[in-house]
Amino acid sequence: MTSGLALKVTSDLFWTGLLVCLPVLGLTMLVGLAISILQVLTQVQEMSLTFVPKLVTAGLAIIVFGPWMLRTLCQFAVQLWSQIPALV
Repeated sequence: MTSGLALKVTSDLFWTGLLVCLPVLGLTMLVGLAISILQVLTQVQEMSLTFVPKLVTAGLAIIVFGPWMLRTLCQFAVQLWSQIPALV
């Protein structure tokens, strides 16, 4: 395995990981931002007010985007396994 190939595989790994995590992280970030603005406007500083909606949002995002995330990870794994014969 050459260093260029190792860097390509590592780069693909990180991009795939970022792409798979992006829907969940993005939605929870948007919900957190909205709740923070709401807390600033209402002066209510309750910790559970931020935690519970973000947890629910993350769960719903995994339910909605889960099949796509799994398909993307499986495609990456198949691509990685199919490259093994070329390495020898």
